[in-house]
Amino acid sequence: MPIELFLTGITTSGTPHLGNYVGSIRPSVGHSLRSGVESFYFLADYHALIKIDDPARIQRSTLEIAASWLAAGLDPERVVFYRQSDVPEIPELTWFLTCVLGKGVLNRAHAYKAAVDKNTAVGNDPDSDVSAGLFMYPVLMGADILMFNAHKVPVGRDQVQHIEMARDMAHSFNHRYGEHFVPPEAAIEDNVATLPGLDGRKMSKSYDNTIPMFAPREQLKKLIGGIVTDSKGPSEPKTVEGSALFQIYQAFASEDEAKSLRQAYADGISWGDAKQLVFERIDQEIAPMRETYQSLMGNPAKIEAILQTGAVKARAIATPFMGQLRHAVGLRSLQSEADTTAKVVKVLLPVFKQYREKDGQFYFKLQSADGRLLLQSGAFASPKVVGQTIATLQTEGIVAMNSSPAPLQKGPNITESDIAAALQTLQKAKQS
Repeated sequence: MPIELFLTGITTSGTPHLGNYVGSIRPSVGHSLRSGVESFYFLADYHALIKIDDPARIQRSTLEIAASWLAAGLDPERVVFYRQSDVPEIPELTWFLTCVLGKGVLNRAHAYKAAVDKNTAVGNDPDSDVSAGLFMYPVLMGADILMFNAHKVPVGRDQVQHIEMARDMAHSFNHRYGEHFVPPEAAIEDNVATLPGLDGRKMSKSYDNTIPMFAPREQLKKLIGGIVTDSKGPSEPKTVEGSALFQIYQAFASEDEAKSLRQAYADGISWGDAKQLVFERIDQEIAPMRETYQSLMGNPAKIEAILQTGAVKARAIATPFMGQLRHAVGLRSLQSEADTTAKVVKVLLPVFKQYREKDGQFYFKLQSADGRLLLQSGAFASPKVVGQTIATLQTEGIVAMNSSPAPLQKGPNITESDIAAALQTLQKAKQS
């Protein structure tokens, strides 16, 4: 059965709230526990720089979000859990993608268009206070996805456009430089709840209407008590349609529990009693995680160590892949054993190409400088193992062929000496 790649990130711009929990943290932790899934989870701190200029807030948010994911059950041994800024290949790939994506595509990005429309409505210059970071945000998101060749990316409907842009980037790059990227597909998560906030609008830090995920019990009770309701008194029938309180409860309750509260609304439950029910149900789920969260928050060194381990795992994939991409676009060593003249010539090297077939499996091949197939791999279930195998071949040479997790087959009329020479050439080029 093919491995499914799952990749998701949270921007480190504030304290995680219940909306983040039900919309991202809870479903993604559940996804990580499934068999046949390889999961990538990252703290999107480069993205945070687009809208936050408070360094302490970004650092604090990074700690809080990491602690929240871990407290909610994310096992760093099962997944690749990393901080975006610890993988320098991501911003490098962002530049590569910038150079193959048309500006017109970015002109149509929802966030940029919203900023332009807002300025235009008040008579300001259309690009007033619009940073290049906001304009380029979709390219950085594309790099996050394409760096690990995630095949399907779970997103809400408001993020589908970004996946479509990442597909454009993949196609544009592949058209110019050969097949390197898997064009990703959006996996729409209609079943994931979107929580209303204290005022009935979508729960968002932008609206200052959030309920912190790990608020102390008494604070949680007070915040839920402040959720806006209508003026109907006790014994008056109430409707669940448009009720923020009911929607929040529904995101935590079982089907039977939600049915019971729906009936209580119809029977005229008081708002005070309804809020107490909602508070108790949420705290029932959050309380067991709260102690773990507080412990992690008190030990940032432990979280830092986990993130550094995750960065090593992420870079085991990203570094060799970025080496392939650098070679593909022409960022290569100028040393050439064959060129002894002073003329400027095009230097060609053997190249590894990593790709995914329609069967969902991952493969790589080694081609000579003149395009001959030197080495063809069998199927790998994981792109991470592909990257690690390529890195081992580049470091250890032909002796590493025997330890490959998938079979490796010589190309037509190719000898082991041909492969050994190609790997040695790559080693020398890398050292130079």
